[in-house]
Amino acid sequence: MKLETRRIAFIGLLAALAIVFSFLEGLLPPLPFLPHGAKLGLSNIVTMFAAGTTGIFSAIAIAVIKGIFAFLTRGVTAGIMSLFGGILSTLVMWIILKKTKASLSVVGVGGALTHNLAQLTTAFFLTRAAAFYYAPFMLILGVITGLLTGAVLKISLPPLMKVSKHFGIEKAGGKTKHE
Repeated sequence: MKLETRRIAFIGLLAALAIVFSFLEGLLPPLPFLPHGAKLGLSNIVTMFAAGTTGIFSAIAIAVIKGIFAFLTRGVTAGIMSLFGGILSTLVMWIILKKTKASLSVVGVGGALTHNLAQLTTAFFLTRAAAFYYAPFMLILGVITGLLTGAVLKISLPPLMKVSKHFGIEKAGGKTKHE
């Protein structure tokens, strides 16, 4: 199989994994002490991994696919919020990965905080309501969930990199020994 075909197949598998994580996260009951709509951000583990291995364009494509999934399963508002939050957080995670030597936990926190800020901003523009009253809660939750997603990716990275080698992706940034 050609290298580009394997790469596209791998990105498709990552997109499917992000959708599965998003779906499973939606099955979790809301915790009474969390603001309405707050989630762990498990699918951001996939976009963080993609940003570091397959590159920014495929990582953003995965974020867009997650946004479309949210639109189809949770409605227009959730889809728009997921789309903007996903794209901006993926971009920030990619920048942190490429421009710093930060840990995956820092990358996760940067992505979570950006995702929350983008969603709060989107909610404000969609509803004109005082969505920023959620900001203190979302700041705390962003740090906690970002640390969690970064830690999960760090633990999962060795097997993920092993699988990615079978698809021709052998080092960070999406570069392979064939390019």
